[in-house]
Amino acid sequence: MTALLIDPFFLTAVAASLLASIASGTIGTYVIVKRIAFIAGSISHSVLGGMGLCLWLKRTLDWHWLSPLFGAFAAAIGAALLIGYIHLRYREREDAIIASVWSTGMAIGVIFLAMTPGTNVELVNYLFGNILWIRSEDLWLLAGLDLFLISAIALYYRRFLMLCFDEEQALLQGVPVRRLYLLLLSLVAISIVLLIQIIGTILLIALLAIPAMTAALFTRRLFTMMLGASLFSILYSLSGLFASYFLDWPPGATIALVAALGYLGLLPYRRSLLPNR
Repeated sequence: MTALLIDPFFLTAVAASLLASIASGTIGTYVIVKRIAFIAGSISHSVLGGMGLCLWLKRTLDWHWLSPLFGAFAAAIGAALLIGYIHLRYREREDAIIASVWSTGMAIGVIFLAMTPGTNVELVNYLFGNILWIRSEDLWLLAGLDLFLISAIALYYRRFLMLCFDEEQALLQGVPVRRLYLLLLSLVAISIVLLIQIIGTILLIALLAIPAMTAALFTRRLFTMMLGASLFSILYSLSGLFASYFLDWPPGATIALVAALGYLGLLPYRRSLLPNR
């Protein structure tokens, strides 16, 4: 509590953790239920290409207004739509598509980083996460993205439910499965960009998947799982943030470690928590 009162950066980080937990809990539930965690990992690493391009343009053309987050949004949504389109149109194996997009995005990012003059501390913060680097203006962006995600999920909740659990039945009922799949991947991409500022590109999949995996130990209902995943995400984020503050550890890595330990700690009690499962 003392840290919250005397350190405005820490207070901003706590607020950012709460806002990011909404996205990680809701979208992370779809990622786990639909079993697209590796697709999310590919999207999260492909954003390096977009961020590297924006940072190169910013430094070489003196476009100070150009944030690497713009490139992250473009690259994430582009990678999501590309993966979904190739899978649906050409019926290629998803693991091959994921590996190709993953490596290509990172390769483009590394090339632009090598061409960018000066130091790349800004991009390092996006790669490994530095929640204490978040500004108060970024909180409005996080809140706006959360509002958009919640609105989209509320609007398409039943259709997403059919898409995740019974895709064939959804097709028989005339549900546009292909468009819904691409929309779901786009929402995952938006959530990834939102979480990049909190935990970083490299560790992002931990906060996107582990809270939902923990909630899945307690319930099978999708809506309940979303609520539980959001609560676990808040618990893991705040616990990791406070631990990193007192131990002087990197915040993103500490949050990921706390989440992993929390899931592993509850995993042995799965049978006792759900005796009739």
